[in-house]
Amino acid sequence: LGTLAHDPSLRGLAGVLETVFEEADADVAGELANMLERMTAIAAAQRLGQPRALSWQDILQDEETGTPRSFLNVQPVLDYGSLKPAAAAIDAIRKAGAELGIGAAHGLRLRLTGSVPLDQEELESVELGGRTAGTLSVLLVTVLLVAGLRSLRLVTAVVTTLIMGLIWTAAFATIAVGQLNLISVAFAVLFIGLAVDFGIHMSLRLREELEAGADAARALDQSMRGVGGALALSAVAAAAGFFAFLPTDYRGLAELGLISGAGMFIALAVNLSVLPALLVLFPPRAGPQRGAHAPRLAQAIARTRRTIITAAILIGLVSAAALPFARFDFNPINLKDPRSESVATFLDLAGEADTSPYSAQIIAGSIEEAGRMAARLETLAQVEGTITLADFVPGGQDEKLAMIDEMAFFMTPALMPTGPMQALGADERLAAFARLRRVLAGGAVPQGAVAEAASRLDAELGALGGTADPTGPALAEFEARLLRHLPRVLERLEAALSAQAFGLADLPQEFRRRWQTVDGRVRVQADPAGGVRDNDELRRFAEAVLAVAPNATGAPIIVTEASKVVVNAFREATILAFILIVSILLAVLRRPGDVALVLAPLGLAALLTVAATVVLGLAFNFANIIVLPLLLGLGVASGIHLVLRRRQEGGGAAMMASSTPRAVLFSALTTVASFGSLAISGHRGMNSMGQLLTLALAFTLVATLIVLPSLMKPQANSAQKTRP
Repeated sequence: LGTLAHDPSLRGLAGVLETVFEEADADVAGELANMLERMTAIAAAQRLGQPRALSWQDILQDEETGTPRSFLNVQPVLDYGSLKPAAAAIDAIRKAGAELGIGAAHGLRLRLTGSVPLDQEELESVELGGRTAGTLSVLLVTVLLVAGLRSLRLVTAVVTTLIMGLIWTAAFATIAVGQLNLISVAFAVLFIGLAVDFGIHMSLRLREELEAGADAARALDQSMRGVGGALALSAVAAAAGFFAFLPTDYRGLAELGLISGAGMFIALAVNLSVLPALLVLFPPRAGPQRGAHAPRLAQAIARTRRTIITAAILIGLVSAAALPFARFDFNPINLKDPRSESVATFLDLAGEADTSPYSAQIIAGSIEEAGRMAARLETLAQVEGTITLADFVPGGQDEKLAMIDEMAFFMTPALMPTGPMQALGADERLAAFARLRRVLAGGAVPQGAVAEAASRLDAELGALGGTADPTGPALAEFEARLLRHLPRVLERLEAALSAQAFGLADLPQEFRRRWQTVDGRVRVQADPAGGVRDNDELRRFAEAVLAVAPNATGAPIIVTEASKVVVNAFREATILAFILIVSILLAVLRRPGDVALVLAPLGLAALLTVAATVVLGLAFNFANIIVLPLLLGLGVASGIHLVLRRRQEGGGAAMMASSTPRAVLFSALTTVASFGSLAISGHRGMNSMGQLLTLALAFTLVATLIVLPSLMKPQANSAQKTRP
């Protein structure tokens, strides 16, 4: 070290190796071979054009530190007047990093993570995903409207009404809530998928009346009388499903419920006012009479009623058996894009105990209490270790300082420079390079692992010398790669040799404020054993810490406790939605049998949806958990239309021959197309919501159009048939 301190160059390094080779014994052979291997790797990296320099800190510690990392905690200034509050701060950090040369050219990486970058990237993902999903939703819905309505005027009227209702709903959200969260931002897609159903039922009923020979005015009047009640009941039921989220403690769901629930009444209002007005101004042309709309399907269902009902019961029972295997992913980090820098960095750190952001925090009343709490936590198998303020003051300082003084007596003079150091000239560096190769190939090299490592280094130096003029920049670069970090390491070593005793009062005040309050309370940090790689490890760590310290907080505690709130909110919303919808149906339909007909397909669809998540490996999460309670409000509409139309026609067969099944089909398809657009969102939460909603609505469509008619009486009863 003394030789290198006085001459940190290839010349000094060659001299050190020569001395070590002559005096080395078996005790240092391993360390010496390791150092030569490190030097070989540096030479190879230069030859391949890779940025790499020799770590003297690793050599002195005789260990590999892996990827070296430095952490900088930054408290950014956020601009809440912007849609991207952290954008300016993040740009400033990246600009500063570029100015400091932190980049691939120097073998360095600057990575940002933490709550601010995570939120910023998620906002960008939601913004892009929401814009893409909304645009695709409108396009798909329009295409399906063209296919289903087959009238440009009807399509234009329905789309115009839809856009107007969406604008009104957005205005309501602005007034009533004031902002959108990562859950409620999905209200636009939900509105498009649901509100368009109202226009489809109105338009297809209008076409039916026109095909039956009614003039435009009478056809519109008959259509509004025929579907108005069903639309109103559907809107109330859907709104009840959304409003069921309001009493829950999950704010994201509650705000989505308020906005979307009000949106159902807005959708009803515009479809009973704006849409008829547009149809009066631009009435569709009456087409030829088309006759029965679905005779083949009605006949097939009539022939196989018992088979369909039996199959539905069996499928429902099998699906119910899958309920215990449904999973809930309570970790919000899994809703973010794992390819984004902030998430990838977060997960990288979470996998190691020393850097895991999943540490738990406990507030103790004093230093002594913090010590006792730390001791209890360290007995847990799930805890890697603890940190308190006292841990930053080492114990046994008298004995350690005596050892340091003894080391300083011998080492400090060797590390002190005897005069100003002069850089080697080109000829001197070439001579030192040649000497280094002679030393490596000389007879003084110890046999065994050291000789093999020296031979590999000599071969690599030969290859390096052949890539460029060794008297030029290549040799100077090699010297810098080997020795540029040495002076700083020696300075730190020299400073360490002058250590003095210190106590808690000597710690910097700014640092102490991170661990102790002004009134003496102390923070205790507990780190998870082995890092956190999955939800089970996170839950076990949180539960173990809470068992010892019920007042603990931190990311693991917040995430696991929040999941309980969400699951309870889901349970409350489902129960409340069911009670509200059943009450509404009983109050309006006044026939328990008809209420059972409406709800039976929903029960089957709900069971199939949960079973599908088990089979497909999907998990419920903070975003898509709205699906099942929402399904009660959404799926009930189709059943309402079919049951009420059966009342009007007097039987299931006549109902199936009307325009209502076609309206139910295209309503469901447009809803699936709208919600399915969420499945292509770059935001994993919206993506999972779209996937699950698509599955749920597809099952609802099949159950409503196949199972529900099978439960109805196929023959019309003229005594019951009513026409408005």
